[in-house]
Amino acid sequence: MKIRKTVVALFLLALCSTVVSTFAQDKPKPQVAPAAPSLDESMKAMEKAAAPGEQQKRLARLAGDWTFTNTMWMDPSQPPTTSTGTMHGETLMGGRYVEHTWKGSMMGMPFEGRGTDGYDNVAKHYVSSWVDNMGTGIMYQTGSCDAAGNVCHYSGDIWDPMSGQKSTTRSTITWTGDNTFKNEMFGPGPDGKEVKWMEIVAKRK
Repeated sequence: MKIRKTVVALFLLALCSTVVSTFAQDKPKPQVAPAAPSLDESMKAMEKAAAPGEQQKRLARLAGDWTFTNTMWMDPSQPPTTSTGTMHGETLMGGRYVEHTWKGSMMGMPFEGRGTDGYDNVAKHYVSSWVDNMGTGIMYQTGSCDAAGNVCHYSGDIWDPMSGQKSTTRSTITWTGDNTFKNEMFGPGPDGKEVKWMEIVAKRK
């Protein structure tokens, strides 16, 4: 009888130990919040994000005075129209951005457009905004360049004034030297397929 009681007691003890161990394992462990960065670490990260680098130097090539020829394909089935104008570019905020103002004519009317370009050190891509007197919206694009910075590809969305719908566009900027570049812009044609909308060839004065 004593042996039986001892065995039952040991069994109950083992069972209780297993149950307690199971509950202990199932109990969620408290999560430790990551340590907040120190003020010194935060300052270093901000300084790195704000420091102009090689990409900003490449964009600075737009600074100065330029002349350009603009070719537009309003209807892919018809010959393009051409016009000429001038562009003035200058760097902003210690070389972190470059702003360029274009003046000329478009479809027989005076034209003025202004762009601001930069390179986002945190997002690691080029950024561009554009406004002109042919609309009331702001076009945003992001892009990347080859290792030498001579061929850059951008893409973004614009609102089509005819359909009222959003369209995706892309552009390619090709530098053939520090004093000449070409900007090609592509978007959907009348059938929805991509066509070339515009080509600008610019030369430094």
